Amino acid sequence: MGLGKTVSTLTALCQLMDEGELATTLVVAPKKVAESTWSAECAKWDHLRHLRVSKVMGTAKQRAEALAADADIYVVGRDSLVWMETHLKRRFPFDALVLDELTSFKNPQAQRFKVVKRWTAQADRVVGLTGTPTPNSLLDLWAQMYCIDQGERLGKFVTKFRTQYFNSVPIGHVATKYVVRNGCDRQILNRIADICMTMQAKDYLQLPALTEITERIELSAPLMRQYKQFEREQVLQFGTDPEVVTATNAAALMSKLSQFASGSVYDEDHNVHTVHSEKLDRLCEIVEEAHSPVLVFYQFRHEVYSITAKLNGLRVRAYEGEADLADWNAGHIDVLLAHPASTAYGLNMQQGGHYIVWYGTGWNLEQYQQANARLHRQGQTHPVTVYRLVCAGTVDEMANAAIERKSGAQQGVIDALKTLIKQYC
Repeated sequence: MGLGKTVSTLTALCQLMDEGELATTLVVAPKKVAESTWSAECAKWDHLRHLRVSKVMGTAKQRAEALAADADIYVVGRDSLVWMETHLKRRFPFDALVLDELTSFKNPQAQRFKVVKRWTAQADRVVGLTGTPTPNSLLDLWAQMYCIDQGERLGKFVTKFRTQYFNSVPIGHVATKYVVRNGCDRQILNRIADICMTMQAKDYLQLPALTEITERIELSAPLMRQYKQFEREQVLQFGTDPEVVTATNAAALMSKLSQFASGSVYDEDHNVHTVHSEKLDRLCEIVEEAHSPVLVFYQFRHEVYSITAKLNGLRVRAYEGEADLADWNAGHIDVLLAHPASTAYGLNMQQGGHYIVWYGTGWNLEQYQQANARLHRQGQTHPVTVYRLVCAGTVDEMANAAIERKSGAQQGVIDALKTLIKQYC
């Protein structure tokens, strides 16, 4: 992350255009990246400024017009792939396909993977870019590599790939975990080595220091009793057998407990009820002490409203699109509120500040690492400080521990719910 994958790819495409090897390229990217990053990189570098970029965004009519425009690079959000394939009548009228954030295609059951699978067969060149290729395990590589080579290296079928390289380990009655066999990790990597290039920032860049600080926030005794009662009630709703825990009910429970830890809880009608302001108070202190713009990652939408109200008097904004990115990098925002799912990938935010606060970390290691790399990347001139706000004795500590031990998101929440069921049942 932060080593210039975008500009490197654009430079290669530009050279291929100059040599007459290709004329047009389709870039598929996360929505926020598609909105700003590729066009901004072209505008930033002298040797790329002549490239014509068409953003296939907006309404269906606007997307159709952007596809019909005369351009060198067409950039589309990954959520528009099904529409685009239908609109193009399953043709792929481009010479090259670039998949920005290749891990978005790690699920072979997803519609976006199935569309790209058909496009790969028609493209002359396919390039995949990611800073986190195996967020959960080496199993994630199969679909990503299929997008590149149509199954040439890891096989045509994911079931055969699993059988050949992994052992299945039952988890309770319904779930199964796949563990790579001894020595097979090297076999897998050797099979894909000829078409993969891996670079780490520590080997090429002298980046400023990154300091991660876990801020443990102590709840008062009455609040702690209230939380433990709430935790017990929520756990008991899911039954008493830890062996039948599923990812779905684990995620639902952890979401409820995380809301309480952060200070406000949604009821069944989606109304918000405030239970404490401990995290808000500590966030205010960090912002005041920083004397610099602060990037805050939130988990729940109601946190945007409570944080904005609490920081009244500062220039606080929730990230929505490229105008907010430009204002952040220009120093026009004191506190930028962002959800990691929409801003973790590909955005260059290092000019705007060097402080990050995780209001709640969540469980997704990939998003956590990618989001921190929005500021800790090439071009950052200050040491970057990352604060994780953790309410002591709550589910926050479980999520924080899962991030630190680099657990997969799904496995982390399942393990946490099993622990709570054993505690209360």
